[in-house]
Amino acid sequence: MLSKTQQEKVRINIQLPADIKKKLFKASSRQGKKISAFVRESIEEKLIQLDRLDFEKRMKAAYQDLAKENINISDDFKFSDAENLPEAAP
Repeated sequence: MLSKTQQEKVRINIQLPADIKKKLFKASSRQGKKISAFVRESIEEKLIQLDRLDFEKRMKAAYQDLAKENINISDDFKFSDAENLPEAAP
């Protein structure tokens, strides 16, 4: 796998509202970064956030499915717990 500096870079063009462009330039300047580096890092952070949210959503669904399965299994055995207990004396 290539390092970030060795990866092939491609150029894209985007259109932004003027106020967002102004904020972008100010923010990148405050961070001491070039616009392209600031935008690239912001995109990378957003993609990581989206991946994390997708993972959490899939994990939640899996846990909910497992919980349903556990309830079904426990329902199957709810009467078997008492089967081998000695009957109470009269």
